[in-house]
Amino acid sequence: MTKPESDRPEDKFTESTGIGESAWVDLRRYDQSWFDPGRPKAVILLWWLVQAIAFPLTLHAHHGPRRWLLRLFGARIGKGVVIRPTARFTYPWKVSIGDYSWVGDDVVFYSLEAITVGCHCVISQQCYLCTGSHDVTDPAFGLKTGAIAIENGAWVAAGCFVANGVTVGTNAVIGARSSVLRSMPAGQLCWGNPCQPRQPRKMADG
Repeated sequence: MTKPESDRPEDKFTESTGIGESAWVDLRRYDQSWFDPGRPKAVILLWWLVQAIAFPLTLHAHHGPRRWLLRLFGARIGKGVVIRPTARFTYPWKVSIGDYSWVGDDVVFYSLEAITVGCHCVISQQCYLCTGSHDVTDPAFGLKTGAIAIENGAWVAAGCFVANGVTVGTNAVIGARSSVLRSMPAGQLCWGNPCQPRQPRKMADG
């Protein structure tokens, strides 16, 4: 007996583009209803609108308005913090940044969980701090989250990826383009994919 042809466009698309064997996950089963973003949907939408419109309009070298906006939406921002106008914060009420730290251009704080940055830290341009992931053993591709901490005096150089659950230790340096998939110890120069501690950080006298 011939299988009847479906009239639904999505079925035709699936039949025409299927590649390889059957998928082990069924994304129709994905459910994150348990996840608490920390604010009502209306507040989240308002923040996303403010960030999309107001942040890019603030002057590049004037960080006060951006600090004010983040604090208005619940972020804890210390004094003297530098935040470039292209930095992005998913949920600012889950973000804390200590005194005199810098956040560079195109940095993303994907803050499904807490992201804590200490004092005198540098998060260089195009870094992605990602508190969310998925369970690769779960057929429903379940959401996994974990906090990120960047401790005092640490530098995360340009283009790094920092995974959920990671702590970058005090005064550590993460080399450019590294993928930080586990916590890094204090006072170490670290780099690579995956990132590894390589040698102690030594400071010049004075």
